[in-house]
Amino acid sequence: MFIDEARIKVRGGRGGDGCTSFHREKFRPLGGPDGGDGGKGGSVIVRASEGVNTLVEYTRKKHFRAGDGSGGSGNNRRGMDGKDLVILVPVGTQVREEGGKLLADLSIPGREVVVAAGGRGGRGNASFATPARRAPDFSERGEAGEERWIQLELKLLADVGVVGLPNAGKSTLVSRLSAARPRIADYPFTTLEPVLGVVRVDEERSFVISDLPGLVEGAHQGRGLGLRFLRHVERTSVILHLLDLSCHAPVGPAQALEIMLEELSSYGAGLMERHHLVAGSKLDVADPSRLAEAREAAAVRGWDFFPISSVSGEGLPDLVRRLAGLVQESRAQRADMLPRERTLYAYDPERERGFRVFRCGEEFHVEGKRVERLLKSMDLSNPQALSYLQARMKRMGVEEELARHGAKEGDTVVIAGYVFDFLPES
Repeated sequence: MFIDEARIKVRGGRGGDGCTSFHREKFRPLGGPDGGDGGKGGSVIVRASEGVNTLVEYTRKKHFRAGDGSGGSGNNRRGMDGKDLVILVPVGTQVREEGGKLLADLSIPGREVVVAAGGRGGRGNASFATPARRAPDFSERGEAGEERWIQLELKLLADVGVVGLPNAGKSTLVSRLSAARPRIADYPFTTLEPVLGVVRVDEERSFVISDLPGLVEGAHQGRGLGLRFLRHVERTSVILHLLDLSCHAPVGPAQALEIMLEELSSYGAGLMERHHLVAGSKLDVADPSRLAEAREAAAVRGWDFFPISSVSGEGLPDLVRRLAGLVQESRAQRADMLPRERTLYAYDPERERGFRVFRCGEEFHVEGKRVERLLKSMDLSNPQALSYLQARMKRMGVEEELARHGAKEGDTVVIAGYVFDFLPES
């Protein structure tokens, strides 16, 4: 079964908790804190693999979680990191957030993207030792991993996409040119899923051809196989329009070509800017008037025309050589236009380091990733941890910002769901 869409939930592993421990050894009564840090949680990674050709596995299993980090222990022993979880998808899969934002286009084998990062491991009490705080009896909790729903969308990677109305002979053509064996029958929509085949031109040249399900009028609006078909033609560099020349075709070649071009143009995605050529199929049973009509329809648009018979093989060598030339030309153009991969660094102070304070009725709310993470990592029932937290908040400017917004001693402050009384340090 060919599945080209899937929606899954991914969750990074939780970081291990830091350890609160003190060194104990004979004749060393003041060994000091030696609690180790917790291990980092594993991440969920989506990776493109040539060994996978469908997303059917992800329609059966929807939830994926990486391994949790283990907690630290005494003698400064760090916890083990959680194991990463790698999700293998077909080459050509696009990964999107729930809202549709593109996270990665995995169009190259081995390319991968982290879709849910593991949580940071908590620090042990040894990390909090200072000359003024020689025996800290608190440590940090591990951080929860990222959690989200993502959309996987497969767009086939074919050099040549064969388009045509139902029963134009697309499957027969692909089966004749390659080793692919699509289902072939004499009724509409025999092909319900795209089929890829490799066409070998000579020892050094080959290209991938795709038999794509038949177009119908209104396909760009979802009619027939609709958008499921059009999504897969997006990546092709050459579009081969196949026109039925037999007298049994429901519409003439010129009208058939017009229908296909209208659907491709309405769908957009730059499909009309690709290389186009036209082939007239079923030459062995062709109607002479329809052959002339198809040739003229191609000539009007300045496109090459090849009358062919997939049964007898007539015209196929010339068509293959022309397709190979266009594919080679497109590959050269893509290589020249392909930018060098580079890493872009963006600083977002509101998301990473900043915070904001706002008033809601009689309450003051503090929001900010760094502030909330600090609060969640501390054991608030521990007096030393609470004192450390207050000192950190003051250094970060939270106390000053609350005062600037009019907070007075005893006012209610809400941070990450925790409720506090505002007690500024004197």
